[in-house]
Amino acid sequence: MHRLRTFITSRRTSWIVLVSALVAAGAIFAAGTGNDEGTLPGVGLPDSAESAQAAAAAETLPGADSTVALLVFSRGGDALTDADTEAVASAAGALSDYSAEGFVPPPTFSDDETTALVTVPLDKLSEAGAQADRADEIRETANADLPAGLTALLSGPEGFAVDIAAVFEGADFTLLLTTVIVVAVLLLITYRSPWLWLVPLVVVGTADGLAGIVAARVAALAGIQLDASVTGILSVLVFGAGTNYALLLIARYRDELRLVEDRREAMSRALRGAGPAIIASGSTVVLALLTLVFAELQGNRALGIACATGVVIAMIFALVVLPAALVLFGRGLFWPYIPKFGSEGSAERGVWHKLGVLVSRKPVAVAILGAVILGALSLGVPQIKIGLSQTESFTQVPEAVQGQDIIADAFPAGSGSPASVIVNSDFAEEVAQAAEGVNGVDSVRIGESTDTITQLTVVLDDAAETEASFAAIEALRSELSAIDGADALVGGLDAQALDVERAQQSDQDLVIPLILGLVFIVLVLLLRSLLAPILLLLTVVASFFASLGASWLLFESVFGFPAIDTNVVLFAFLFLVALGVDYNIFLVTRAREEAVEHGTRAGMIRALSSTGGVITSAGILLAAVFAVLGVLPLITLTQIGIIVCIGVLLDTLLVRTVIVPSLAFIAGEKFWWPGRVISVGAEVRTPQHAAGQHAAAKHSTPKTTPGSEAGASQSVEKTAEGEPHHAKHSVDR
Repeated sequence: MHRLRTFITSRRTSWIVLVSALVAAGAIFAAGTGNDEGTLPGVGLPDSAESAQAAAAAETLPGADSTVALLVFSRGGDALTDADTEAVASAAGALSDYSAEGFVPPPTFSDDETTALVTVPLDKLSEAGAQADRADEIRETANADLPAGLTALLSGPEGFAVDIAAVFEGADFTLLLTTVIVVAVLLLITYRSPWLWLVPLVVVGTADGLAGIVAARVAALAGIQLDASVTGILSVLVFGAGTNYALLLIARYRDELRLVEDRREAMSRALRGAGPAIIASGSTVVLALLTLVFAELQGNRALGIACATGVVIAMIFALVVLPAALVLFGRGLFWPYIPKFGSEGSAERGVWHKLGVLVSRKPVAVAILGAVILGALSLGVPQIKIGLSQTESFTQVPEAVQGQDIIADAFPAGSGSPASVIVNSDFAEEVAQAAEGVNGVDSVRIGESTDTITQLTVVLDDAAETEASFAAIEALRSELSAIDGADALVGGLDAQALDVERAQQSDQDLVIPLILGLVFIVLVLLLRSLLAPILLLLTVVASFFASLGASWLLFESVFGFPAIDTNVVLFAFLFLVALGVDYNIFLVTRAREEAVEHGTRAGMIRALSSTGGVITSAGILLAAVFAVLGVLPLITLTQIGIIVCIGVLLDTLLVRTVIVPSLAFIAGEKFWWPGRVISVGAEVRTPQHAAGQHAAAKHSTPKTTPGSEAGASQSVEKTAEGEPHHAKHSVDR
């Protein structure tokens, strides 16, 4: 490792690192992602799901390559006039030009005569831009020459597809621009330097660009294409994690510049000190993300593969490219707060040192108070509602949702999203009769057929993706599965949403224990302890429930969200546990390092003093970056961003700042159980090292002269690997 650090930081080879990184980045950017532009979020159900089987069977039916647009004509609740009726009929005729079948069925009018519905069969389009252009033309045609007050809204499968595409149109640029601005401002505030912030921003920004391309290529090897929602979260995670690693490394570099005159040697020492913590932290996040490869839903697997790839790239750039870039510049890079050689550090002074001392005096009271705060914030968890319908998924109500609401008020609520039942053709009539008798079913119509299978369209009484519609789907499946030989498969929007909900719950039950187990193993290996990992994991889980409870109160009382989306809990848990443990790793690894010389109590205080500022800055930055997800009008991403933002702030400002130190003070030396450290005079060593020191002392008694010991400590120092290196140089400052 010493040779690698030297290669990255030395005058002769650091430029090789930068040139190699530049060439590799250029080649990757030139290769591109290989993804189709405008890829939209997919369902990603496993083939075993009944709705997926029904959809696959429907692909063999005539018209499988078609979709449907619903044009909803209304006067805002008032009855339609005769002129309105004529205008609707005229519009239906004009819309025939877009029909896949060359004609449009006659309009359907509601019983209360307030709403007319025109169904337009359309050919499926794979390109989002062409689909949006056609939708604009359909809207324009439907609204042409309508009487004053009469409006036509585009809804149905085509309307929702277009509106979801609009949500993600330009999403990457919006997220990237907002993220860059947030990171730049916070780095500028953190470093209070007019140019230091540019170095980590450029390095992490390059890593983010490469991560999107490499992640898409890696996912493609697994047969997965990344959609806009995954790439958005990937960008936020890479920027957040990469900047955190940069903050930690630069903070350690600043400390070493006070102890070592040669800036390249200072960076080598900073890598030696901060590198293991960054590697452990990043590895924890990567392993946690990779648990998603065991998920049923393809969207979850895609997120895990993409984000794990991104974090690996962020680590490489933070540990290899960033050090090589920083040592190109002198100490003036930190201007106006230049760390001068021989100046005092922050391990025994400052607000964080004072806080550590205060916590150490009454650790039990502090731990109890922290537990009470987290417990109080968690009180909202039992009241959480899970599951958003398609019409509830937007922070801004799109046209398709407005149209669906009008349909639900004027027609049977399930008219806009009927269930699709695939049966063996010989049993079509029998299945149709059985379906009509199921509670929650409004009507059944026999549709397209082949020699082997027939499709039935089943309209439900209740609105799509509600508990009542899910109950009707379950009742349909139960009733129709009892007809021997029919081989009935119930699909459609409600069946699909029900299967997604069940698959998400299955993924959650599998992945959450895996995450906890992997994080625990990493902490045990890193800290060589059992008690400390257990305590750290408990604090992070407690902060997760606190952030979830606090977020629900915000969602319900401030934002008016009806529920939390099905995948939000899993993703929020994944990010919070993995990233929350990061800050504990940064603190506790530094505490263990300090404990080797000062003991556990003083070591924890010194670690808090040394890392308090940088970890707080990193936490605030990461929280702000995740909050950027709220710029998109999709509730799922907004909810993930808010929960992670609150959780990271709790981890940064409460858990890591006072709760973890208080637990360490309460446990004392047992915090490292079953490992331990013992003090020998002013030093602390492991029992084996202490025995070796004692044995060596019997054979040699060093002779010193006044001042020689101090002089030796300034001239030469022993690294962790055992290589001597000079702490004071006269060149390359």
